[in-house]
Amino acid sequence: MNTSNRKFTTIDEYIAIYPQEVQLLLQQLRKTIHEAAPEATEAIRYGIPTFQLHGNLVHFGAYEHHIGFYPAPAGIEQFKKDLAPYLAGKGTIQFPLDQPLPLELIKKIVEFRIQDNLKRKK
Repeated sequence: MNTSNRKFTTIDEYIAIYPQEVQLLLQQLRKTIHEAAPEATEAIRYGIPTFQLHGNLVHFGAYEHHIGFYPAPAGIEQFKKDLAPYLAGKGTIQFPLDQPLPLELIKKIVEFRIQDNLKRKK
Protein backbone atom coordinates (compact mmCIF):
# COMPACT_ATOMS: atom_id res chain seq x y z
CA MET A 1 0.00 0.00 0.00
CA ASN A 2 1.46 3.34 -1.04
CA THR A 3 1.15 5.90 1.75
CA SER A 4 3.43 8.56 0.26
CA ASN A 5 0.55 10.87 -0.70
CA ARG A 6 -1.27 10.55 2.64
CA LYS A 7 -0.80 12.87 5.57
CA PHE A 8 -1.01 11.21 8.97
CA THR A 9 -0.93 13.04 12.27
CA THR A 10 -0.82 10.01 14.59
CA ILE A 11 0.51 6.48 14.57
CA ASP A 12 -3.06 5.24 15.16
CA GLU A 13 -4.15 6.87 11.88
CA TYR A 14 -1.20 5.29 10.09
CA ILE A 15 -1.85 1.79 11.42
CA ALA A 16 -5.60 1.96 10.75
CA ILE A 17 -5.22 1.99 6.95
CA TYR A 18 -3.62 -1.46 6.82
CA PRO A 19 -5.25 -4.91 6.75
CA GLN A 20 -5.87 -6.49 10.16
CA GLU A 21 -2.93 -8.89 10.01
CA VAL A 22 -0.51 -6.03 9.24
CA GLN A 23 -2.10 -3.88 11.95
CA LEU A 24 -1.35 -6.63 14.46
CA LEU A 25 2.33 -6.66 13.48
CA LEU A 26 2.54 -2.88 13.63
CA GLN A 27 0.91 -2.86 17.07
CA GLN A 28 3.33 -5.54 18.30
CA LEU A 29 6.23 -3.45 17.09
CA ARG A 30 4.81 -0.30 18.66
CA LYS A 31 4.25 -2.04 22.00
CA THR A 32 7.78 -3.46 21.98
CA ILE A 33 9.25 -0.01 21.34
CA HIS A 34 7.14 1.47 24.16
CA GLU A 35 8.28 -1.26 26.55
CA ALA A 36 11.93 -0.61 25.71
CA ALA A 37 11.56 3.18 25.73
CA PRO A 38 8.61 4.13 27.96
CA GLU A 39 9.64 7.80 27.98
CA ALA A 40 9.74 8.07 24.20
CA THR A 41 7.11 10.12 22.42
CA GLU A 42 5.29 9.17 19.25
CA ALA A 43 5.28 11.26 16.10
CA ILE A 44 4.96 11.00 12.37
CA ARG A 45 8.20 11.97 10.64
CA TYR A 46 9.01 11.43 6.99
CA GLY A 47 5.43 10.15 6.64
CA ILE A 48 5.99 7.14 8.93
CA PRO A 49 5.69 6.32 12.65
CA THR A 50 8.60 7.64 14.67
CA PHE A 51 9.60 7.36 18.30
CA GLN A 52 11.61 10.22 19.75
CA LEU A 53 13.76 10.38 22.85
CA HIS A 54 16.66 12.83 22.85
CA GLY A 55 16.13 13.03 19.08
CA ASN A 56 14.76 10.48 16.63
CA LEU A 57 15.04 7.02 18.15
CA VAL A 58 13.52 4.64 15.57
CA HIS A 59 11.10 4.79 12.65
CA PHE A 60 8.98 2.05 11.12
CA GLY A 61 6.57 1.59 8.25
CA ALA A 62 4.49 -1.04 6.50
CA TYR A 63 5.00 -2.05 2.90
CA GLU A 64 3.52 -4.62 0.57
CA HIS A 65 5.69 -7.53 1.74
CA HIS A 66 7.49 -6.30 4.85
CA ILE A 67 7.69 -4.01 7.86
CA GLY A 68 10.52 -1.53 7.46
CA PHE A 69 12.43 -0.67 10.64
CA TYR A 70 14.89 2.21 10.76
CA PRO A 71 17.06 2.44 13.90
CA ALA A 72 19.70 4.78 12.38
CA PRO A 73 23.00 3.45 11.05
CA ALA A 74 24.45 2.97 14.56
CA GLY A 75 21.55 0.69 15.51
CA ILE A 76 22.12 -1.43 12.45
CA GLU A 77 25.89 -1.58 12.80
CA GLN A 78 25.72 -2.65 16.45
CA PHE A 79 23.44 -5.62 15.63
CA LYS A 80 24.62 -6.32 12.09
CA LYS A 81 25.21 -10.03 12.71
CA ASP A 82 21.75 -10.59 14.27
CA LEU A 83 20.11 -8.50 11.56
CA ALA A 84 21.83 -10.20 8.62
CA PRO A 85 18.68 -12.10 7.51
CA TYR A 86 16.70 -8.84 7.45
CA LEU A 87 19.11 -6.24 6.05
CA ALA A 88 18.07 -4.70 2.78
CA GLY A 89 20.25 -1.61 2.61
CA LYS A 90 22.48 0.74 4.56
CA GLY A 91 19.69 2.06 6.80
CA THR A 92 16.90 -0.39 6.11
CA ILE A 93 15.80 -3.49 7.96
CA GLN A 94 12.96 -5.47 6.41
CA PHE A 95 10.90 -7.87 8.49
CA PRO A 96 8.80 -10.07 6.17
CA LEU A 97 5.05 -9.93 6.81
CA ASP A 98 4.80 -13.72 6.74
CA GLN A 99 7.25 -14.22 9.64
CA PRO A 100 7.03 -13.35 13.33
CA LEU A 101 8.76 -10.12 14.30
CA PRO A 102 12.03 -10.63 16.24
CA LEU A 103 10.67 -8.68 19.21
CA GLU A 104 13.54 -9.38 21.61
CA LEU A 105 16.04 -8.18 19.03
CA ILE A 106 13.95 -5.07 18.35
CA LYS A 107 13.86 -4.35 22.09
CA LYS A 108 17.66 -4.61 22.32
CA ILE A 109 18.07 -2.29 19.33
CA VAL A 110 15.76 0.32 20.85
CA GLU A 111 17.60 0.13 24.18
CA PHE A 112 20.88 0.60 22.34
CA ARG A 113 19.48 3.57 20.42
CA ILE A 114 18.45 5.26 23.69
CA GLN A 115 22.03 5.04 24.94
CA ASP A 116 23.36 6.13 21.55
CA ASN A 117 21.14 9.22 21.57
CA LEU A 118 22.15 10.06 25.14
CA LYS A 119 25.84 9.93 24.15
CA ARG A 120 25.20 12.23 21.21
CA LYS A 121 23.31 14.66 23.41
CA LYS A 122 26.35 15.26 25.66
